[in-house]
Amino acid sequence: MERFIENLMYSARWILAPIYLGLSLALLALGVKFFQEIFHVLPVIFSMKEADLVLVVLSLIDLALVGGLLVMVMFSGYENFVSQLDIADGQEKLSWLGKVDSGTLKNKVAASIVAISSIHLLKIFMNAENVEETYLFWYVVIHMTFVVSAFSMGYLDKITRKDH
Repeated sequence: MERFIENLMYSARWILAPIYLGLSLALLALGVKFFQEIFHVLPVIFSMKEADLVLVVLSLIDLALVGGLLVMVMFSGYENFVSQLDIADGQEKLSWLGKVDSGTLKNKVAASIVAISSIHLLKIFMNAENVEETYLFWYVVIHMTFVVSAFSMGYLDKITRKDH
């Protein structure tokens, strides 16, 4: 009975596979949104203010960072929790595949969240005249919470890895 339960629990990891596949659909949605933003800006690019163009570019960078985060979580999560990816010889293989454990993935996700938050905060500051001061304050507080959390997670990971 114990062996059956253990095998059942171990096999349950495959429930994650469709979730990681679903992340690829989210990546597709980000790609669609990325090109939608480009198509919206192209007809008016010559009449746009420089600051408005920078805001659009920051939005595109934001989408690209979220896309990279999705790819990292999708592949690393699949490899760490479901099954190793079998990439055929001769096919391009990402250099970090198989090297990102769950602790490293957690730190990379935290760093990505800080980067995404930084870009969002920069967009807010570039449009500060249209944002209430209270909101500016809370955007900074939330961003600093992400920064401190990411730093703390990285530091804790470093000291726990050193001991082992």
